[in-house]
Amino acid sequence: MNNYINALREHNLKATPQRLAIADILHTKGHIAIEPLYEVMLKKFSSISLATIYKNINLMVANSFIQEVKIPHAKSLYELTKDAHSHLLCQKCGEVTDITVDLNSVISSASQKSQFKIEKLDLVLSGLCKNCQ
Repeated sequence: MNNYINALREHNLKATPQRLAIADILHTKGHIAIEPLYEVMLKKFSSISLATIYKNINLMVANSFIQEVKIPHAKSLYELTKDAHSHLLCQKCGEVTDITVDLNSVISSASQKSQFKIEKLDLVLSGLCKNCQ
């Protein structure tokens, strides 16, 4: 828990019990949407509101402590901020996992072809996980 306290402070965030719990849940779950996060938080904080969850998530994203994972045609997921990576999405079971791939050539090629200055790349690869194949 002390690691989260220091990490939150490094991102200019107060280490409130709710934020510490969110960090712990994200560490345990990996990727989670707001509603399932709220369900878990209710078990720890019986009077917490969904608005409080959104407020904390938005502030933690704005301060780069966590990041939003935008999944096509689904609700966003959230994860602790990590080194640059992409995501694999199983189209059958919905599992989302991290994958590290070198995207520099994709960015370079797309920039050259489009003359567009790419500042951020979010890549979600869809298919079937090992268990669902």
